Amino acid sequence: MPLHVTEYANVAFLPNAVGMIPQEPPLADYTVAIGGSSAQSPTFQLGTRMVRVETDAICSILFGFALAGGPVATTANARFVAGQTEYRGVPEGGRMQVAVIANT
Repeated sequence: MPLHVTEYANVAFLPNAVGMIPQEPPLADYTVAIGGSSAQSPTFQLGTRMVRVETDAICSILFGFALAGGPVATTANARFVAGQTEYRGVPEGGRMQVAVIANT
């Protein structure tokens, strides 16, 4: 079961509307395998400022910098239920990753 990751550079401008949505097309769209040990995404694109993550299985995720081995997710990190989708803002510059590990 994978974690689906979509990277976005901009937020769409919606006149007379409340809220924000990512502007298509995305900079990158890929999956990261969810397993019993932490797995990392590729380093985010230089212009990525918003990331959409969606999971097909119960898991925990951790965002972090790709320096010094990158983030290592544990079951104590943010827990997602199967089918959960969230958007997270990240600093642009291509130094971030998301790590994922199976949870119960």
